[in-house]
Order: sequence, then C-alpha cells, then structure tokens
Amino acid sequence: MASDRRWSSAFLLLLLLHLNVVVYGKTLKRDVKALNEIKASLGWRVVYAWVGEDPCGDGDLPPWSGVTCSRSTVGDYKVVTELEVYAVSIVGPFPTAVTNLLDLTRLDLHNNKLTGPIPPQIERLKRLKILNLRWNKLQDVIPPEIGELRQLTHLYLSFNNFKGEIPKELANLPELRYLQLHENRFTGRIPPELGTLQNLRHLDVGNNHLVGTIRELIRIEGCFPALRNLYLNNNYLTGGIPAQLANLTNLEILYLSYNKMSGIIPSSLAHIPKLTYLYLDHNQFSGRIPDAFYKHPLVKEMYIEGNSFRQGVNPIGVHKVLELYDTDFSV
Repeated sequence: MASDRRWSSAFLLLLLLHLNVVVYGKTLKRDVKALNEIKASLGWRVVYAWVGEDPCGDGDLPPWSGVTCSRSTVGDYKVVTELEVYAVSIVGPFPTAVTNLLDLTRLDLHNNKLTGPIPPQIERLKRLKILNLRWNKLQDVIPPEIGELRQLTHLYLSFNNFKGEIPKELANLPELRYLQLHENRFTGRIPPELGTLQNLRHLDVGNNHLVGTIRELIRIEGCFPALRNLYLNNNYLTGGIPAQLANLTNLEILYLSYNKMSGIIPSSLAHIPKLTYLYLDHNQFSGRIPDAFYKHPLVKEMYIEGNSFRQGVNPIGVHKVLELYDTDFSV
C-alpha cells in the first residue's frame, strides 16, 4: 500500500514537470520565470516596485505593480492574467518572454519606447482579449499570427512604425470590436475581409499610405454589420463614395478627410440613421450636398472645405479635431 502511494506521488510529480506547471510558492513557475526574465532583461523603470521573486506576491510582499494574478481553474495555484506597464519609458525590443504568460487576458505596454517587431510567438496567448501596444516605436509588419488570438476584442497598434500591408488574418478574430492601426506606415489596400467581423465597432486606419477605394472595401455582401466609426483619413484613397455605403446602418462617424476621392456625394448617405459626424474635407468631391444632410436629426458636424463643391454649399458645425479617449473603448 505504501509503495503504491509512493508510486502515485512520483507519477504525479513527473506529470507536473512534464506539463510545466510546477509552482513557485503559490504561483505557477512558468509565470514566475517569465516575469523575472522580463525584469532582468529590460531594466524597466517600474522594477523599483517589483520586489521579491514572486510577481503575484509572496508572504508580506504585494503583487508587482501592473501585474494582476488569478487563481488557476485547473490547480491550486495563481497565474498572471494581466500585465499593464505603460508610460514608464521602457526601452528595448518587445519582450518575447511575455508570450510565455499563457493565461494573459490583457497586455498593455502602451506609451513606451519598445522597438523591433511583434514576435510571431504572440500567437501563444490564446486567452488574450486586450492587446494595447500603441505609442511605441515598434516596426516591421504585423505578424499574421495575431489572427490566432481568437478571443481578442481590442487591438491597439496605433502610433508606431509598422509597415507593409494590413494582414487579412485579422479577419479571423471573431470577437474583435476595436481595431486601431492609425499613424503607421501601412501600404496597399485595406483587406475587405475585415468586413466579415460581426462585432467590429471601430476601425481606424487613418494616417497611413493606403490606396484603393471604398467600393473595394465594402464589396462583401452584409459587411461591417456592427460598425459605428470608420476612420480612413489621411491616406491615398481614390474613387467616389458608393451609394452602398448607406448599408452600414450603424455608422455614426465617417472620416474621409485628406484623401484623393472624387465624384458626388450620394443622397443615400444622408439616410444612415445614426450618422453624426461626416468629414469630407480636402478631397476632390464636386457637385452639391443633398438637402437631406441639412435635415438629418443627428448630424452635428459636416466638413467640406478643400473640395470642388458648387458655390453656396455650406458645412455643418465648427471644424475641430475629433479626439477619442481610452474610456471610449472600454470593454
């Protein structure tokens, strides 16, 4: 009987080692190792608050600043579920050790000085819901492996130096609600496959080097069913505004400023029921603005300067920069 118990204990220990779920204190050893690797390699300014060996706290020591831990659903130990270390001037490449934190649901490293690419190992974070890397100096292309993060709801990659095309693999994220890619160096066309995202509410690809037409973007039938905000400004888009854009019945903000678009403004656009902000300025539009826009019950601002509209066409509202804040994109 005693030998059976010894054999069972030895087997259980080997199994735990095999699954890499050995615990350090009460925290998963894998997560302790990953956070300590990050602490040692980057010398973050935040490490003054990272006291002790256990990021989830040990004895009288509290959890490390910006680290949130939760009880594992499969064992009596803690795992790291959130890492929020932003605006502390982190310098260096994206820390690949982060991709060993397999239980992460939120990763927020925004407003730092991270450089280099996002590693393809990012695909390991299968439980990730929020990825916020905006306001860094990240480069290269967006790895298509991000399309493996099927639980992702918020993806913020704006204000970096990403280049290449926007990967169509982002259309593999069925839960995605907010996609911010503005202020980068993306080229090519916006993948129309993004229109298949049933939950996408906010799409911002402004201030890039994108080409193509809106007609190409919305060519998939029933596309963008939940889209509220569409930011296409400051690119090299051409062509006109297709009447079919009115099929995006949840649209509230349409931002087309500073492109090379032309043609007339279709009256159907004025029948989008929730349309509130319309930015047409600094394109090559012509003709007149349909009267229906001036009678729309919700349109607060419509900017038209820098086009070739007929004499007497008037804007609506006073031109100002529309600013959005993190609170606008809360879960």
